[in-house]
Amino acid sequence: MSKVTVVGAGNVGATAANVMAIREVADEVVMIDIKEGVSEGKAMDMMQTANLLDMNTRISGVTNDYEATANSDVVVITSGIPRKPGMTREELIGVNAGIVKQVTESVLKHSPNAVIVCVSNPMDTMTYLIHKVSGLPKNRIIGMGGALDSSRFKYYLSKALGANPNEVEGFVIGGHGDTTMIPMRRFATLRGIPCETLLDKETMDKVVADTMVGGATLTKLLGTSAWYAPGAATAEVVEAVIHDQDAIIPCSALLDGEYGEKDLCIGVPCVLGKGGIKKIIEIDLNAEEKELFAKSAAAVHKTNEALPC
Repeated sequence: MSKVTVVGAGNVGATAANVMAIREVADEVVMIDIKEGVSEGKAMDMMQTANLLDMNTRISGVTNDYEATANSDVVVITSGIPRKPGMTREELIGVNAGIVKQVTESVLKHSPNAVIVCVSNPMDTMTYLIHKVSGLPKNRIIGMGGALDSSRFKYYLSKALGANPNEVEGFVIGGHGDTTMIPMRRFATLRGIPCETLLDKETMDKVVADTMVGGATLTKLLGTSAWYAPGAATAEVVEAVIHDQDAIIPCSALLDGEYGEKDLCIGVPCVLGKGGIKKIIEIDLNAEEKELFAKSAAAVHKTNEALPC
């Protein structure tokens, strides 16, 4: 029996739980939230779709009862306040660091062998914080951001190409921030055809720029952080781990010399499967990409300095 806990039953957490249930990623999904009735109500609402969607996953919700999360294979942490219009992910650090620290300690008390997937922002820094407070092996802590950023990159590529999104490949590395992410234009393809041969430079530049502010664009439109794509991206990461898929997904991982960096969580291509991160893939970056990655890493290091521990 496989079990996933989602901490935080807000828009992102609930969407992640719903997508995992529909895709039957795990046998059981537990949502936990600090607000009375929220996770219980959303779980009940989702379970009332089980017959309609031919869904076999069991979903439950609890309020601050971490015992109900015991023996989870994967724990997703979405806790924290969402971004508001004009707010950067980095500005969230003061509030969210305390929340993520407390949640990490609570879930590991009941699921000491779990893989932790961090969604809380600023995501790279919160992932790093989990490493510091948990002492877990680095393979068992995954930051979700790269999966989401890559999905947005592929969306903007498909729009520019007028193509089926499912036939577009592309990925993003670097920090999960509006100025730190690096859409890898050199590796973007449509059915194996390099996108740079199909789009002019101006159009490709716009795709990259739109991807980098993809989250901020939605925050401005919605008045809060997005949730459909972040929830689905989270479910993709969890599915790769639970089903031992050996899937290559860009994630925030703790580097120990890879890409010339140490003691830093930042987005890089990872092989995900049982136990979490099986391998970090080192791409041979060109001079421009190396420079962009170094700047991104420096920015994430600077944000990490604001952590209270």
